[in-house]
Amino acid sequence: MDRLEAMSLFVATVEAGSLSAAARGSGVPLATVSRKVSELERHLQTRLLNRSTRRLTLTDAGHSYLAACRRILDEVGEAERTAAGEYSAPTGELIITAPIVFGRLHVLPVVTDFLAAYPQVNIRLTLADRVTQLVDEHLDLAIRIGQLPDSNMIAIRVGSIRRVVCASPAYLARHGAPQIPQDLAAHACISFEGTAALASWSFATGKGELIVPIHSRLRVNTAEAAIDAAIAGAGMTRVLSYQIADAVRSGVLVPVLRPFEPQPWPVSLVHASQGLLPVKLRAFLDFAAPRLKQRLLQATW
Repeated sequence: MDRLEAMSLFVATVEAGSLSAAARGSGVPLATVSRKVSELERHLQTRLLNRSTRRLTLTDAGHSYLAACRRILDEVGEAERTAAGEYSAPTGELIITAPIVFGRLHVLPVVTDFLAAYPQVNIRLTLADRVTQLVDEHLDLAIRIGQLPDSNMIAIRVGSIRRVVCASPAYLARHGAPQIPQDLAAHACISFEGTAALASWSFATGKGELIVPIHSRLRVNTAEAAIDAAIAGAGMTRVLSYQIADAVRSGVLVPVLRPFEPQPWPVSLVHASQGLLPVKLRAFLDFAAPRLKQRLLQATW
């Protein structure tokens, strides 16, 4: 059995959704695809796919084996292209994900500059405020904000961001500025579904973490809406430092409770741990890391 061919057809079957679709997409007879997948299961002595008349589904073993096959096939292809001298310049497609606001403000400008510098590389950039699974979703790189769980992923730290409470000068003139976190009980707050909890905010004190209940007079679902409402004087909000850098510099928002800010969150470039890093990904990491570090430094106030 040609193990690599069998792996390739197994991956194609999963991605296409059926044996017949994989056969059409690969230009291989249906009987061959079915036989190769069955041979693979016999070799492994376990079932990889649950077959029914309507669809194929992965078993638990199939899920794990699919991720391993993708890594192996990627590394083999990369090694062959490198050995053949095809990589005098990076080529191919990179799939990258980042948080929505951070991606728009900081990642997208770096991506457009990279595309200009590397005309043979294409990028698919997905902006989403959710934790993505790099291997399962076949992503090359994720930009993550916050503490990272222990895993076999590789993380390159490019800076940090702070969680900041702020309000407009007009609001502070009417209601005064809180001096300690507990003073928030007397203030109107604007919360949103994201870094700012809806019912309480956390702060750092000399004795550890302090959780303070807040009164949310306004709840929104995006940071941009919370910032706009704070600028309009509707109350205090808590956002990430880079999101209000321009507003603070221009004076339309004023940070408060600075001595009680929690530990900053790291910003990291995260990719799968692989022995052989694709040249296109290495080129992007070398290009993006110093530029993102500089942008985060410039966004500090």
